[in-house]
Amino acid sequence: MLYYLTDLFRDTIHASEWLGALGVFQWVEFRAVLAIILSFTIVVVSGKRTIGWLVMKKVGDNPDFGRADVNELMKAKSNTPTMGGIMIAGAIFLTTLLLADLSSFYVRMAMVCLVGFFLIGLVDDWLKLTAARRSTGRQGLHSWEKMLFQIALSVLLGFFVVNHPERMFVTGSEFTDMARALNIPGLKTWVKDAGEFVQSPGLIVLPPALFVLIAVLVMVFSSNAVNLTDGMDGLASGIMVIVAFAMLVLCLIAGYAHEDFVLAKYLLVPHIPLSDELAVVAASMVGACLGFLWFNCNPAQVFMGDTGSLPLGGLLGFIAVVIRQEFLLFVIGGVFVMEAVSVMLQVAYFKITKGRRIFKCAPIHHHFHLEGWTEQQVVIRFWLITVLLAAIALATVKIR
Repeated sequence: MLYYLTDLFRDTIHASEWLGALGVFQWVEFRAVLAIILSFTIVVVSGKRTIGWLVMKKVGDNPDFGRADVNELMKAKSNTPTMGGIMIAGAIFLTTLLLADLSSFYVRMAMVCLVGFFLIGLVDDWLKLTAARRSTGRQGLHSWEKMLFQIALSVLLGFFVVNHPERMFVTGSEFTDMARALNIPGLKTWVKDAGEFVQSPGLIVLPPALFVLIAVLVMVFSSNAVNLTDGMDGLASGIMVIVAFAMLVLCLIAGYAHEDFVLAKYLLVPHIPLSDELAVVAASMVGACLGFLWFNCNPAQVFMGDTGSLPLGGLLGFIAVVIRQEFLLFVIGGVFVMEAVSVMLQVAYFKITKGRRIFKCAPIHHHFHLEGWTEQQVVIRFWLITVLLAAIALATVKIR
């Protein structure tokens, strides 16, 4: 909204000595920094009242981990207000509405992604957390129902994203191809020819159906991986700050262009015009999760629940799909991947061996807790691992 207003009155602003400073709103980098500050402020200011409302509504979780020793370790968290993701999603939505360029197709689709995954999480949390005071009705969504809604939403998003370049650019142009390029280590998207960067002849352009399939897998996996990680005070929110910040940087790389200079070409990664606006969305995620960490650090006053974890993970996956950095997302979010894979391995091994387990408990953060690590040690060490993974991923962007 603010971007639109400054763009609408651009000539007046540039001509005015007093209003000239407002021209900084045209810079996506400035708006990204402002988005971090604004979303953080929104969550911190609204946090106390929101937590009070959740307490009044008795929206507290009493999870059963299926093991007496884990239940004993986590018993202090019983009845802690959940659904704190309302603050996170609300801050991201409002900040994006104020600071992003809403004429951007990618920003609008990001908002659809945010609201869609938020509603799935909200319905599941509300049914599950209010079941104890309802004589009839559902106790949360069934796993297959939740998965079905996630897949349907991801298919919709993938379909619109894969068809968008066809309307925006000339069919067959380098930008249309880049928007569907397979971007993995070892594959160059650009090569130098006569001193200029041109599209690599070895570029693999994904067919629309395969693109949508990959988009669905990435968004559904990412949303559920963040959900599984949200099991200790500050764990998911702290990791999200780091991962979202790294994605912010990748958005700027993918979309930045000034006159004849295209940053993505220099770094040999896909250039997706106008995708740099997603940096504002990623920045709002950073600020919102920082603000949530204010209340979610040990001992937590509130948990985000599915209401927060599903939209956060879904947005990460959506952004990665748009800027063609799915591989780097899974590197940066290696802890999220580790948490999800530990659950899949545990369940599969348990069924195959008829009762045996690989880990003491899954997700894997509970395994380390049972191994003797304190909760704070697990959280801080997983944060540190994520910082290292983000640094490695960003340092190797240009390696092809």
